Amino acid sequence: MIVLRDGHRAAIPWLAMTPANSTFSALGTTIFEVMSRLAEQHGAVNLGQGFPDEGYPQDVLAKAAEETLTGWNQYPSMMGVPELRQAVAEHGSRFYGLDLDWSTETLVTSGATEALAACLLGLVEPGDEVVLFQPLYDCYLPIVRRGGGVPRFVNLRLPDWSFTREDLEAVFNERTRVVVLNNPLNPAAKVFSREELELLAEFVIAHDAAVVCDEVYEHLVFDGRRHVPLMTLPGMRDRCAKVGSAGKTFSLTGWKVGYVSAAPNLLQPIAKAHQFLTFTTPPNLQQAVAFGLRKDASYFTDLAAFMAGQRDKLSAGLREVGFEVLESAGTYFVDVELTSLGWTAGDVEFCQRLVREVGVAAVPISAFYDQDPLTNVARFCFCKRDATIELGLERLAAGLPNMLAG
Repeated sequence: MIVLRDGHRAAIPWLAMTPANSTFSALGTTIFEVMSRLAEQHGAVNLGQGFPDEGYPQDVLAKAAEETLTGWNQYPSMMGVPELRQAVAEHGSRFYGLDLDWSTETLVTSGATEALAACLLGLVEPGDEVVLFQPLYDCYLPIVRRGGGVPRFVNLRLPDWSFTREDLEAVFNERTRVVVLNNPLNPAAKVFSREELELLAEFVIAHDAAVVCDEVYEHLVFDGRRHVPLMTLPGMRDRCAKVGSAGKTFSLTGWKVGYVSAAPNLLQPIAKAHQFLTFTTPPNLQQAVAFGLRKDASYFTDLAAFMAGQRDKLSAGLREVGFEVLESAGTYFVDVELTSLGWTAGDVEFCQRLVREVGVAAVPISAFYDQDPLTNVARFCFCKRDATIELGLERLAAGLPNMLAG
């Protein structure tokens, strides 16, 4: 209702209408935003949301500043500046032996989430079935549904977050068109083995499907493991759209620069979707990321070593206060099993009480499921400076026993 000058009230019909799109109007606030708001409200240490608070490469920042002052600041090419597209192709060759044509097989996007949206909207037709692994990053499902896709879920199993041939047989069929694979996997901190990837590739090839490979944590793999892009397996080169993220690789999550590598037949519809999502990405940041991707290999190994050290600090402290800590093979995250504390009220209740009563924010794993969720696991983030981790552990040691007793 609005109040007119004469004091009468009148309805505005379009305000009273049901929201036009059922997929997005039905969504709640993302769990990351919910827990971050609670952390701010209660002055909590935020070990829930995955953003680093130190370790930014100063030379990459300086390159962005230089390009802002002296470089091109108008529309760049919709596909991305040639320097970054070339760097993406070089990166694929240097680290994985991929032979990519930068001019036809690379695309720059405004962050990896936009890349994922462009991939899914470009590759999924209404009625196509899309295989998703749970727990899953929260943007996948609404994009799949908005594109008209029909989700089919594989629930990964503890203790190693794996799947079986029988799991894949239950979801793959003649209607399967796309698979979404997050490797390394947020929130499970899982790095899929070559054997697991080969099994998945077998089903993808047999059912003539494509794969959207969310590989934003590709350089955050620990303990001597190697990240194996699904694209590098036999028969998969032309079936995969590989998504990378400058935000994760350079600890600059606010920059929102992503990139896609794919064969031309896949990249063409993806690029068309991108054209009408964001069209293009700030050229100064693109030039800085191109510079960063060409950094010495020691930068990438040092980044993984630093994050592994932070993982070890947080994991050791979590064990000391009584958590059963699950293996973290990659990403920014470590998961804990709650029943080891005698907790039976579920992960959502646990995380809400933890932030209010203990002053530490974590994220419930059940938020990463659409069906049949695990409810006894919580996710902590370790991509933080020592002081942040230490304060979080101090609060847990002081407050968790009282919370559990209450």
